[in-house]
Amino acid sequence: MSERRACRLVNQPRGTQRYQLTRREDEDALTEAIVELASQYGRYGYRRVTALLKRDGWQVGKDRVERIWRREGLKVPQKQKPRRRLWFNDGSCVRLRRSTSTTYGLTTS
Repeated sequence: MSERRACRLVNQPRGTQRYQLTRREDEDALTEAIVELASQYGRYGYRRVTALLKRDGWQVGKDRVERIWRREGLKVPQKQKPRRRLWFNDGSCVRLRRSTSTTYGLTTS
């Protein structure tokens, strides 16, 4: 059976049968750089990693980085919920802890 007829029967474009995957020579080095940056900067996503790669001299787009990002199974961890009472009114950022002498809102003196 000819290729034209087989593709017509399954209702598929002939171009999909002739597609050859092109692998770039710098793909492995780029993948290593992306994984390294993702592990170094844990909360950065693929867009910010793309900016870091461009700053380092890579000529790469965010779509390619996103494709490698998904292929490597990288994910950005969920943002943690902010805890209560992290700072005083004067701007200092010391965590306030519940005192042990306080019971039901009453303090013992």
